[in-house]
Amino acid sequence: MTSHDVDPLVARMRPFGTTIFAEMSALALRTGAVNLGQGFPDTDGPPEMLAAATQALNTGHNQYPPGPGIPELRAAVAAHQRRFWGLEYDPDGEVVVTAGATEAVAAAILALCEPGDEVVCFEPYYDSYAASIALAGATRRPVTLRPGVDGRYAFDPDDLRNAFSARTRLVLLNSPHNPTGKVFTPDELTLVAELCQEHGAYAVTDEVYEHLAFTDATSGHVPLATLPGMRERTLRISSAGKTFSCTGWKVGWASGPAALVSALLRVKQFLTYVNAAPLQPAVAVALALPDDYFTAFRADLQVRRDQLIDGLTAAGFDVYTPEGTYFVTADITALGGTDGVGFCRTLPERSGVVAVPTQVFYDDPEAGRRLIRFAFCKRQEVLAEAVTRLRRLPEVR
Repeated sequence: MTSHDVDPLVARMRPFGTTIFAEMSALALRTGAVNLGQGFPDTDGPPEMLAAATQALNTGHNQYPPGPGIPELRAAVAAHQRRFWGLEYDPDGEVVVTAGATEAVAAAILALCEPGDEVVCFEPYYDSYAASIALAGATRRPVTLRPGVDGRYAFDPDDLRNAFSARTRLVLLNSPHNPTGKVFTPDELTLVAELCQEHGAYAVTDEVYEHLAFTDATSGHVPLATLPGMRERTLRISSAGKTFSCTGWKVGWASGPAALVSALLRVKQFLTYVNAAPLQPAVAVALALPDDYFTAFRADLQVRRDQLIDGLTAAGFDVYTPEGTYFVTADITALGGTDGVGFCRTLPERSGVVAVPTQVFYDDPEAGRRLIRFAFCKRQEVLAEAVTRLRRLPEVR
């Protein structure tokens, strides 16, 4: 046997192949299908932000920025969190700019977890979480979110309690939650906070959809760091991509107590070092936009959510109404589907629409085998075309 016969990839990463997003987006291109799989908008962000980026490009902001991020953006992040969530962070030492939330999550896990440590997370989970935990040599302890009779996702409190152990190092919490659209309630967050403190665990919170908790959600978005005893043990992560429709910019940030931010930065500097110099001033401008921007942004997405829900329901899906995010999940059983992966791989040929199977985001794929996810962060005419195509499904199943 030669070295060419052996997979050179380290064993802990072999379970992770090409992401489902890349696979489904390639399928959309190949078939000309409407891509409701990957969560990126098909319109640009606020004009004030775009103008600021153009100005920065033309006025010498094209070299390495400071490692933690430019002072203007760190100050804007701190001001934004004070304004919306009442959280106080020192821009010098308690805020760091990252290459999107994905890097922030990876750097946080790599910085805080030793091999053998355990990370409590909620499944289904965004696929980078599992990969980052594996890179750190840590172990996932998933708690399953299941849709209830009211159409809202929830978890069993005993499942969460049982996921904690003497080896628990941190909790990874995403709210509003991708892919389910769940917004964690104050009572649920209180239990998470109590267990973190009882077990001496840190929390890493992915809050990229912080401005997309819809008006009919059980509760509005509540950052875990606002709960008693949690600011000092929480790294709070967000980004510009979702709130300002600039997912390709990859400008994110993490906030927290200086010791945790310093730990994250010491890892981050050896991942991307720095990023997006001319875009950082533009994101600072966007974060300071008036409240009307954020209110209108949420209202517009809620209209598109409802448009897609109505269309999916008419096409025969059993739909779970999301409380936030860009996404809606649906059960394929009524359309004869028994496996989400197979269903989504044939959907472009059968209806000209791409979706994503959510079972790939579970440690227990049976829990999500019949669920698929659609993105509604698209123009209304695109959603209308997708819905028209999906209504053909009952005829071809």
